[in-house]
Amino acid sequence: MLRHFGVKRTYAHNLKVAVLLSLTAGFVNAAGFLGFSALTTNVTGHAALFAEGIARQDWAMARLIAMWMMLFLAGAFTSSLIVTKIGHNERFSFAIPIIIEIVILLFCVVSASMKDFGFSSNFFAGSLLFAMGMQNALVSVISGSVVRTTHLTGTFTDLGIELAQLRTDNYNSQEDLLSRIKLRVSIILFFMLGALSGAYLYTCISFHSFLIPVLILCFILLYDVFRLNIKRYYSNVRYNRKDKHSRIADNIEP
Repeated sequence: MLRHFGVKRTYAHNLKVAVLLSLTAGFVNAAGFLGFSALTTNVTGHAALFAEGIARQDWAMARLIAMWMMLFLAGAFTSSLIVTKIGHNERFSFAIPIIIEIVILLFCVVSASMKDFGFSSNFFAGSLLFAMGMQNALVSVISGSVVRTTHLTGTFTDLGIELAQLRTDNYNSQEDLLSRIKLRVSIILFFMLGALSGAYLYTCISFHSFLIPVLILCFILLYDVFRLNIKRYYSNVRYNRKDKHSRIADNIEP
């Protein structure tokens, strides 16, 4: 799902990662907003708040919003740097950014669930922005900028453009266009599903709701490992069976 790059990457790989990570981002966005009173998966709204802080000469607010935007940028930079340094062709170069994101979410679960956790809500919001920056850059790098999962502005724009292009007479182009539309719709639907789930579960179990995206990320992290091992196991089984049948056939020949 994540370990394929470039020409080895298929539409199915992009669709799987889009569904699961859009679900994660939507969940974190809604639960993070309810828990920390801040949008934690994108910086679009923060740009307006930053401008408002400057216009009102509220320098403390402006500094905070600027720090949040820089943390999202730092997350994207860190994730891209890790993947680049390890190498696109390494089997599990994606693992480190995913593990860091899991650690940040678990930190929010443990620390924010305590009555006196010693950190402000702004600190947790910044941590989640860093994690979402990492996720967005990771998905963008491995998919060749085809998939982005932490916000919907660009996705809605691309969907509108592609819907307007459906009248093409070229059948092959139309088939490719329909695949892209399906991908955009999947991102939107699962982001919204994640947001609804995050809002509902936060009202029920508070900060423990962040364990849900942790479980999704753990599944993503282990999917390729177990899938590869299972494929190798069945390949070995088939090889052994063919080898056994070949030996039997050789023994019964006159």
